[in-house]
Amino acid sequence: MSKKTEISATCAIAGAGPAGLMLGLLLARAGVDVVVVEKHGDFLRDFRGDTIHPSTLEVMRELGLIEEFLKLPHTRAPKLSAEMGGRTVTIADFSRLPVRNRFIAFMPQWDFLSFLAGQAKLYPNFRLLMQARVDGLLEEEGRVVGLVLESPDGPLSIRSKLVVGADGRNSIVREKAGLKVESFGTPSEVVWMRLSKQPGDPQEVMGHAGPRQGFVLIDRGDYWQCGYVIRRSTFAEIRQKGIEAFRQMVIEVSPLPADRVQEIRSFDDTSLLTVRIDRLKQWWRPGLICIGDAAHAMSPIGGVGVNLAIQDAVAAANILSRPLRERRLSDADLAAVEKRRDFPTKATQKLQLMMRSSRRTDQADERKRQGPPAFVRGIARWPILAHLAGRLIGLGFRMEHVRTR
Repeated sequence: MSKKTEISATCAIAGAGPAGLMLGLLLARAGVDVVVVEKHGDFLRDFRGDTIHPSTLEVMRELGLIEEFLKLPHTRAPKLSAEMGGRTVTIADFSRLPVRNRFIAFMPQWDFLSFLAGQAKLYPNFRLLMQARVDGLLEEEGRVVGLVLESPDGPLSIRSKLVVGADGRNSIVREKAGLKVESFGTPSEVVWMRLSKQPGDPQEVMGHAGPRQGFVLIDRGDYWQCGYVIRRSTFAEIRQKGIEAFRQMVIEVSPLPADRVQEIRSFDDTSLLTVRIDRLKQWWRPGLICIGDAAHAMSPIGGVGVNLAIQDAVAAANILSRPLRERRLSDADLAAVEKRRDFPTKATQKLQLMMRSSRRTDQADERKRQGPPAFVRGIARWPILAHLAGRLIGLGFRMEHVRTR
């Protein structure tokens, strides 16, 4: 890192997640001087969103990167399934999507992010600063003009024409900018864990099980990534009951053999993710805009969060790259990004809220509410709906295409 205490860029992006790195790559490709800052020293975070949907695969194809990208280790899901009454029901079928790659790719997010960073670094106008934590914003006359950072070499500031908050659902940028957040529904939590994969296990790459589909099973090649849905703030109560009681709760809903759950030796073998649905009332203010989870946190239902973030980045690059390159960025340009992405965000969250309300989340109360949620029963009755669900999950409500050069 430069020893300077201040550097400059046309665009400064906070957060080297899917939204931040994709936007950085697209802006650099379009000739914009861009700096992406990341508070961590690497991309190795476990239990992150690892689903690469057909819409994102199409973006990689439009960038001319799809063949190289799919050489990375991954598993493919041409459909998503759920267990219902002892039989497997296809709840989302991607076979009829109007794209080249009709499947979800499950890939560790650190591989995805490393790939994006490597491609972006091929452009001389792209810089990635790791271990750079956002401490504040530079402001002049009510306009954001940069970021204040803490780096291994000490305080650092970046002066820029635009600051982009792509630093996730706990965004420091949106907090420092004073942007207002609206929350929806009742927050829940997912307890993630790993279980080994053995001969005779289900063949599905991704599935949902349990009376209310509250147990998620994702094929990671040599192990299963499992998610157990609980009510918000009840994990402490579960821990008090002990690991054996928790194992029994998992056994009751897991399609895997009961003895497999013994691999959960203690609660140290679990990871807790808080699930909430929220969005900003306004995504921007002069000189600043938020995208991805910083603008709208999604439920993990359908695994759509990463792909909405990518779509935000593509739309932002399409709208902002030329004004940034020509140094004529206006508030109207920022408002245009929000307007473009507002409908798919609200529609997706509405759909997720409808799906959540149909199951009330908690497995602990399932004896009172047996049976799958209404949307699964509907798809089981009319299989054609699986193709509609596949389109909504795989492509979203508004698919973006790369237009930057």
